[in-house]
Amino acid sequence: MYRQGLPHAPRATYSFGMDNRTEVREFLMTRRAKLTPQQAGLPAGGTRRVPGLRRTEVAALAGVSVEYYAKLERGAIAGASSSVLEAIASALRLDETERAHLLDLARAADGVPASGRPRRRGTRSGEARQSLQWALEAITDGVAFVRDAHQDLLATNALGRAFYVPLIGEGGRTPNLARFQFLDPASRDFYPDWEAFAGMCVAIMRAEAGRDPHDRGLQDLVGELSTRSETFRTLWGAHDVRTHGAGTKRFHHPVVGELTLAYEELAVTAEPGHVFMIYTAEPGSPSAERLRLLASWAADRHAAVPEP
Repeated sequence: MYRQGLPHAPRATYSFGMDNRTEVREFLMTRRAKLTPQQAGLPAGGTRRVPGLRRTEVAALAGVSVEYYAKLERGAIAGASSSVLEAIASALRLDETERAHLLDLARAADGVPASGRPRRRGTRSGEARQSLQWALEAITDGVAFVRDAHQDLLATNALGRAFYVPLIGEGGRTPNLARFQFLDPASRDFYPDWEAFAGMCVAIMRAEAGRDPHDRGLQDLVGELSTRSETFRTLWGAHDVRTHGAGTKRFHHPVVGELTLAYEELAVTAEPGHVFMIYTAEPGSPSAERLRLLASWAADRHAAVPEP
């Protein structure tokens, strides 16, 4: 189900292939440009013609020759040993998600399935298992939903359906968090910290693309958003990656107003690539009271709909 008024993409398929050599080159170059000599424990030296570290400095920190590092940065990562990749990751001060992304890119170059993420056969795209829906509905005091690697909202609990009214609406298309973020003006009201949400959304998609560079559905989504949103295109070109994990987010709901919610992301081990998200409010807080009001509003709204 998709929100009425959201500009729908044309039915045509967008082609946006992930070229491994380009992905490797741009990822390494952007990581090098973001790291200052001071952060790497090196003297700043004189005037620098390029931002961040020089190739020679990264090579020295990693303990490899300049020629070999230059080859890697040109995208020729196939055959690189795990020890070399770990040394490069350490030299560039990559965090855990960035390190995993580099290894995913290397596995893709070697033709190895990435991150141990085989896709289950028998679960069609855009669906969630009935038992997973039951698990969602058992959560009554928090917003709970399942999304896939394409940012499709596959299933929600009752409170989640009320929470995501601006996204779900009354349409018939599978709601997509990324399309809502970048193509629907309502997202700027729903997400008070819109810029932070946008960067997070793209960085999560970047990490997913590294894990499965041959995912045609994700390629098409990236191509569509790159074509239709300049902001998405700019953020995608930054090559930042991240995982969701846990934290706190602010929302502005059209029915109950401001909400500050803690979130936890759980992997659905039976469905690789699917994640189970739960948003909850601190007990006794104004946000907890507003979630209760939202649940009451949703129950009244449901009761007002006549049975078919």
